[in-house]
Amino acid sequence: MTNLSPLHPRAQHFLEKARAKGVTIVTAESCTGGLVAGLLTEIAGSSDVVERGFVTYSNEAKIEMLGVPEATLIAHGAVSEATARAMAEGALAHSRAAFAVSITGIAGPGGGTADKPVGLVHFACAGKGRATVHAERRFGSLDRAGVRYAAVVQALAMLEEAVADWSLTA
Repeated sequence: MTNLSPLHPRAQHFLEKARAKGVTIVTAESCTGGLVAGLLTEIAGSSDVVERGFVTYSNEAKIEMLGVPEATLIAHGAVSEATARAMAEGALAHSRAAFAVSITGIAGPGGGTADKPVGLVHFACAGKGRATVHAERRFGSLDRAGVRYAAVVQALAMLEEAVADWSLTA
């Protein structure tokens, strides 16, 4: 199990900033299995910021819950920029949130290939009226728990940046 307690102060600060701006968020998580939503909802009062979270571990869940096109999954795979973008945009479309963050990757220890090694994680952050932002990270030297923890840190950073810029786009 990944210990997220070192991230609690940062998560608390993020929630305070989002709350002050009236921003709500939704998560769409695959390889993190809900850790981002779990981190945020461990903090009392998070319900005014965290609108909902989707754990879409299987391709079927990505299609059914987020509306990720099956053609995207076939052409690019679950661990890809295209899928991360579709997940974030689908989460935003299936919620009332202002921002969505998505995470899809290979936490390991198995499942990697030469093209998509263990530790490869794609992220996207979508916002109403904003272009979707993508990030790719390779956490190959980390174990499964380390990849998942690092992915939570990256997703939180993307949410922090989106909320910080909110006054510029609202």
